[in-house]
Amino acid sequence: MRIKELARATGLDVDTIRYYERQGLLPAPARRDNGYRDYAPAHLERLAFIRHCRALEMPLADIRRLLGALDAPATAGQDVDALVQAQLDRVRVRLQSMQALEQQLLLLLKRCNGQHPPDGACGILQELVAAAHGEACACHAEAHPA
Repeated sequence: MRIKELARATGLDVDTIRYYERQGLLPAPARRDNGYRDYAPAHLERLAFIRHCRALEMPLADIRRLLGALDAPATAGQDVDALVQAQLDRVRVRLQSMQALEQQLLLLLKRCNGQHPPDGACGILQELVAAAHGEACACHAEAHPA
């Protein structure tokens, strides 16, 4: 199949497929007599694997190692476990960060509680301006240099 057909089948952009080829994640396809790339079902399967790993937000370096494990499964066991564990650790750190962000936004939102006086004295805006000046605000207890 041609690259446009492969792109449609995988939901990836043509440029992304070419990028994966340049990065060595996808083997170069055979060429037709007219010079067009001729992708095989194995390319489609490999791209689906890559796409799934990217949906899990795995970095390309880790995907490369996972693809290596697919290509040589006898030597891959612990490396695969370590890669997935490392990704899980990164996700947990991000979750903690997102939960802290949620709390900061909730504190900021409480500054107005939906009340917006006509004089423009919006508590949220006042807090954001204070923070911009390096002062402590509702969402950041400590002042930060501007």
